[in-house]
Amino acid sequence: MATITVIVGEPPYGKERIYSTLRFVLAALHEGHSVNLFLYEDSVFAPKKGQRPAEIPFLLDEKMPNCEEMIKAAIAQGARVKICGVCASERSLKQGEILEGAQIASMRDLVQWVLDSDKVVCF
Repeated sequence: MATITVIVGEPPYGKERIYSTLRFVLAALHEGHSVNLFLYEDSVFAPKKGQRPAEIPFLLDEKMPNCEEMIKAAIAQGARVKICGVCASERSLKQGEILEGAQIASMRDLVQWVLDSDKVVCF
């Protein structure tokens, strides 16, 4: 199986990009691939603890997909999750505020992942 590094920068709940990214990550894990997920820019908030997504407008009983729960599931299935340290610092996001199994890292970590990966996907 392949090692896939997935890179995303869009915010959770601002668009569907992070939801699509996490669906891809979970599908790749389900197929037996190794997955690295690197979050930068506003996507650093995706693994923040304690998320409570709002209901979807006009579908009052439906909730937005919960990014925290999806990332938790990906980590449980073996995904490695790193968050850009500069982006986290700019947004005052600290290690203790993010899910266990996700870590604040650096662009050097991303460079190494890219070099070690069979495929790199940017969302």
